Amino acid sequence: MKDAVTIERPVVSAYTVPADAPEADGTFAWDATTIVVVAVAAGDATGTGWTYAPAATAALLAEQIGPAVTGRDAMDIPAVHDAMTKAVRDTGRSGAAGCAISALDIALWDLKARLLEVPLVRLLGAARDEVPVYGSGGFTTYHDTHLAAQLNGWVHGQHIPRVKIKVGEAWGRAAARDVSRVRTAREVIGAHAELYVDANGAYTRKQAVRVGRVLAEQGVGWFEEPVSSDDLRGLALVRDALVCDVTAGEHGCDLPYFARMIPSVDCLQVDATRCGGLTEWLRAAALAQAHGLEVSAHCAPHAHAAVAACVPNLRHVEWFHDHVRIESLFFDGALDPTGGVIRPDGGVGHGLALRTEEVEEFRVA
Repeated sequence: MKDAVTIERPVVSAYTVPADAPEADGTFAWDATTIVVVAVAAGDATGTGWTYAPAATAALLAEQIGPAVTGRDAMDIPAVHDAMTKAVRDTGRSGAAGCAISALDIALWDLKARLLEVPLVRLLGAARDEVPVYGSGGFTTYHDTHLAAQLNGWVHGQHIPRVKIKVGEAWGRAAARDVSRVRTAREVIGAHAELYVDANGAYTRKQAVRVGRVLAEQGVGWFEEPVSSDDLRGLALVRDALVCDVTAGEHGCDLPYFARMIPSVDCLQVDATRCGGLTEWLRAAALAQAHGLEVSAHCAPHAHAAVAACVPNLRHVEWFHDHVRIESLFFDGALDPTGGVIRPDGGVGHGLALRTEEVEEFRVA
């Protein structure tokens, strides 16, 4: 590698991909997902990163955060990450700015690995060869036949031994249907597969406890955001009242957030496309380990594959239906979860390459 490792100005694009069916969870409904992609070059290499956020994130990245990294040394990612966070001091680190920082940080790690001509997992240093995944979808808009087909595909088709569905429909006003859908899910996946649920903060505290005790009869072992992730006291109350693991953290944007969250959960969720990229994801994982907790990577499975393999306290990565569909469509090098694990050891960097021409029809910025 030569001396030319100066970061060039990032190139940003955004794409909106329609859902393959109407989708909703306990508190939100959508019919499309937007992915913001950033390419950053230095020397003779280019790194690629992405986040799932509104298209306006692309403008923020190009106008405010991109200039803060241009001209810096591509090998010094901690310094570049610090420059990005300082650039959004007055904007605020959370929300779109956090997603923008995350996408660029993921691209920078890919870039550095490509400059060194090594797989990203080798650059970071592996703690494991295989990364467990769980199938995630089961939207509240799915009828039972659709739900069964999706679960069957994961458990009996791809042999993924753990799956998650959405509950908390209509802000918790359809708890009877929630319970019915969980029973259907258990019938479909059988007695031995792990069953998880995600309420996306739809329930009240006591309601979550009541529902959680019924779900325990179906062997539900993971109750994600039973109440709002902003209600730390409520999360702790539900956690202490139930036998299943209570989890949250997907909206975290910095270490202080995760430090506040840790005393209230059994497993900390961290999203590298929101929290500040791989740099902050690794820090959050270390923070969780210091408190005896495992971490689970939230959504965007291909963005997490390498970094998830590099921490000893990983539980699993979310194989989220929407993002799997988009990442498989947008990138060459998509991973195979058959058997319930992925192996992030293919190619230089994170091993993915954007299919620029093929996805142009979805471009919105």
